[in-house]
Amino acid sequence: MAVGNTLRAPMSVHANRTQMTRALLSLRERILSGEFKPGDRMSELPLVERLGVSRTPLRLALVSLEHEGLLRSLPAGGYVVREFTRADIRDAIEIRGVLEGTAARFAAERGASRRDLRALRTINDSVEPLVRRADYESFERYVALNEAFHERLLRMAESPLLRRTIEGVLSLPFASPSALVLQHAQLPESREILIVAHRHHVGLVEAIAQREGARADGIAREHARLSLTNLEIVLSHQGLLDEVPGAALLTLAPDD
Repeated sequence: MAVGNTLRAPMSVHANRTQMTRALLSLRERILSGEFKPGDRMSELPLVERLGVSRTPLRLALVSLEHEGLLRSLPAGGYVVREFTRADIRDAIEIRGVLEGTAARFAAERGASRRDLRALRTINDSVEPLVRRADYESFERYVALNEAFHERLLRMAESPLLRRTIEGVLSLPFASPSALVLQHAQLPESREILIVAHRHHVGLVEAIAQREGARADGIAREHARLSLTNLEIVLSHQGLLDEVPGAALLTLAPDD
């Protein structure tokens, strides 16, 4: 009997993890799509039925979403969907800049391999012709390459703790480097921002290659602030804003 219980236990743990992951991904998608509005109560029983998971995995998913910042816990227990102000998004972008600056500094000071530097330069070479084109396909390609650049840079920092911290910030609406690019792909000012962003990437690679940690840190922080410009562009075009995942969570207070 003891052997049988030992063999069954890992399967139960695996099933719970699978259900928790499914619940987490589904709830995150539904929140960002606007299916759940700010202030909506995340009641366990209806969610169990809607998602087809058990209560324990659901509770773990809700805890994770609170940790990400998409949910807010209530004093009496339970969770509601959070709302975000323009100031919240600005803060998230600024914090991302600080963390990405730290990642760039780590990569510079700890010594980047030739392979990593070559990978970053290859990405930049592929990006250069795209930032001067206005078609939507070029913007899509740019987003993919931009994400690959930032992922490679984070890997070069060689800090699992820093990675976990950055991933927490990136889970918030509007906070990721590419969150707002596709929504204004046809606007002339967007192309100008992409050109500047590409120059930042080139400067980052040079600073890291020369092991100039402070310079790499500063460029990365300035680079992140371009997202603030992107945010203002999107906020000035309501039609664009409505297309952004998480837009339903954003409240535009008069004093924002």
